[in-house]
Amino acid sequence: MGAAAELITRAEHRVPVPGGSLFVREWTPPLLVDGASPVVLLHDSLGSVELWRGFPERLARAVRRPVIAYDRLGFGQSSARHDPPSLRFIDEEAELYFPAVREALGFSDFSLFGHSVGGGMSLVIAAAMPDYCQHVVSESAQSFIEPHTLDGIRAAKVQFANPAAFAKLTRYHGQKAQWVLDAWTDTWMLPAFANWTLDPYLSGVRCPTLVIHGDADEFGSVEFPRRIACGVQGMSQLEIINGCGHVPHREQPERILSLVADFLGERARGAI
Repeated sequence: MGAAAELITRAEHRVPVPGGSLFVREWTPPLLVDGASPVVLLHDSLGSVELWRGFPERLARAVRRPVIAYDRLGFGQSSARHDPPSLRFIDEEAELYFPAVREALGFSDFSLFGHSVGGGMSLVIAAAMPDYCQHVVSESAQSFIEPHTLDGIRAAKVQFANPAAFAKLTRYHGQKAQWVLDAWTDTWMLPAFANWTLDPYLSGVRCPTLVIHGDADEFGSVEFPRRIACGVQGMSQLEIINGCGHVPHREQPERILSLVADFLGERARGAI
């Protein structure tokens, strides 16, 4: 893989927050672009640091920036939660948890890469911190609730009723797995959540935004990324990935790494 791949360093942190602490991992490549700010990854509704697999390291090498990922409270190696999330859980990530990570790791400016609900969180964070957010990559984000979203959640709930499928979730979340599953399926199906939308936040996103979506996404139509790309105030780039489902960075990693490296303006040729 070359000397550069061997020299990527990893560091892990615990960040105290109300209700416990967050597990954070950081990947730093040996050759950073001048003035490089980190790219922070925000995971999906069943995600974790470990479920990003090899993508963060490859991304760090491709964009020549530090990459940071953290488990949201209740997920992965972060502290457990027992109460269901509030209907404002997306806003709370921007108001409480992401700022705690930023302060603890000591960075000012940043770029964001959010997958699924993490993409929605990235856009809300960007709107809340417009003077510091340099770029947003929104991958497979929901921008409102549509029947296709709810159908996909119902199908996933049936799938995870199978003990073998649930065991895979337990592998990443341990005893928190049932809470993680319920936090997703129950919250998104609540009638009180049916009118949720990103629309109020999009006009506050002033930085460049790359909007990625698979045309075969199981949880949302291409109307989601189109609304995001049209709604943000800064420059937007819309990429619909043909033949791709809900996890483009896993299904077509080379394509996604190439898009993100070009978008950030720092492709490390041959590294992806």
